[in-house]
Amino acid sequence: MAKAKELREQTDQQLALLLSETQTNLFRLRVQSEAERLESPSEIVRSKRDIARIKTILRLRELNQQSSSRTPL
Repeated sequence: MAKAKELREQTDQQLALLLSETQTNLFRLRVQSEAERLESPSEIVRSKRDIARIKTILRLRELNQQSSSRTPL
């Protein structure tokens, strides 16, 4: 998957779409692992890490927007 640097270059909308796709893929991998053997069980771990990276970047952007929108007293 993508490195954090590559993810930071994407827009919020692109990240949201990528997050949705990755979560769907993780669901499919989990179902597949229960129904049959996965060729590469490490794909589940990789998907979880990608989801965490994307959520972290989105949250950092949200916090940056909140701190920049605050007016000093």
